[in-house]
Amino acid sequence: MAAVVVTSANFEAEVLKADKPVIVDFWASWCGPCKMLSPVIEDIADTEDSVKVASVNVDDEMGLASQYGISSIPTLLVFKGGQLVNQSVGVIGRDEILALAK
Repeated sequence: MAAVVVTSANFEAEVLKADKPVIVDFWASWCGPCKMLSPVIEDIADTEDSVKVASVNVDDEMGLASQYGISSIPTLLVFKGGQLVNQSVGVIGRDEILALAK
């Protein structure tokens, strides 16, 4: 399953009310490190059933980015049971990303 595109309109339903941990990738099309991280995020979305992967384009969703204090991208936020439980800024590897969600 590909990463779910998340907007302010569906953030609550897709992230906060999800029945498993959600890794939210805050990114932008002009961001070089985001482009490096993107294939790893997509691989996790396609191969890991234990987590849900969501994608937020900060240029389109400045309100969400501001709400969660996103000042650098890529930023990954991990939500469990509607609560922010972990985060990472910058490019990290697949295993590190999955460890954030455990």
